Amino acid sequence: MRHTCALTLLFAASGTCLAQDGVNLYGIVDVGVRAAGGLAANNKPMPSGSTTSVNSGIDNTSRWGIKGQESLGGGLKALFRLEGGINADTGAAAKSDRLFDRLAWAGLDTPYGQVAAGRQTNLLSDALVPVEPLGKRFASFNPNVNVAGLSNTAFGTHAFGRQYGPSGYSDNFYRLDNTIKYTADAGPWQARAAYSAGEVAGDASASSARGVALAYRRADWVVSGATMRFRSREGLPLDAWTLGTAVRLGPWQVKANAARNDADTGPGKTVRQRVLSAGVSRPLAYGLLLTTAWYDVRREATGYRDDGFDRAFLFLEKTLARRTTAYAEADYTVWRGDAAGLTAARANDRHGAGLTLGLKHTF
Repeated sequence: MRHTCALTLLFAASGTCLAQDGVNLYGIVDVGVRAAGGLAANNKPMPSGSTTSVNSGIDNTSRWGIKGQESLGGGLKALFRLEGGINADTGAAAKSDRLFDRLAWAGLDTPYGQVAAGRQTNLLSDALVPVEPLGKRFASFNPNVNVAGLSNTAFGTHAFGRQYGPSGYSDNFYRLDNTIKYTADAGPWQARAAYSAGEVAGDASASSARGVALAYRRADWVVSGATMRFRSREGLPLDAWTLGTAVRLGPWQVKANAARNDADTGPGKTVRQRVLSAGVSRPLAYGLLLTTAWYDVRREATGYRDDGFDRAFLFLEKTLARRTTAYAEADYTVWRGDAAGLTAARANDRHGAGLTLGLKHTF
């Protein structure tokens, strides 16, 4: 019986064994059929034309993971979490160089808070969770995830062009390696602090990151914000902050957020970005949820024309069963300045629109 339960745990086929050992396999598989005009299959601007594609992670990012805990007595628990992204349209890992690109940490939960060490989301991402107008849907195309949370800052002719903090990637600092994060709750308050070691010999600040976050939560409203400083390997700073609120008014939920980041990208060179966003959601019927959101992104960079974009989303989700949701998504983008860029010396369309029909299953 012992060997049977061990094998069952390994292959995550028995909820009973998993519950006893405090280990769980979980995930999301989200696939949609998308038609777009003025946008390529990867949602980058392109010259006038249309594309049809099968995309992964529109409603919620496809992923798989393992998490667990074990009681140590005295109110202490040991925790761990491993999570990797999946491209459900191809079956490939989201990052070819990492098995667990999203999360990989172990920690300790105590009566005085939780401390975790390993690869984790930055504090900007954490602060966005309760106040992001779209609920972080369509993460690869969501301006708060990409610009405010620093997941993908390279669009148009602008880019940071270097790595800030120990993310492992240029122009993507949404998740950081070597991170120690502390979270504490006191009544309606939640505070977080984090430090990510750059691990550069002889220079403790190079490639490092640090920050704090604070949220105040009530039954019908919440305010959440964070501030962080990242360093490049050369010691160049990137300062970022985000602040938002969510309010529930009967069946309506209204969310709004503002974010900004300023980076020194070289001698006498800077990039400044800001994002303003707002959205509402409302159940239309049992199991039917409508969510809309609008984003205004602007950027200034030394030597370039100011650019940015405006983007609107509409999501309609129908719960089919406890773990299965069907959805329809529509989006419209207007590029500002030179943000649309060129493709093979041809000017890209200054407008882009998309429509997606998809299915999401969680396990």
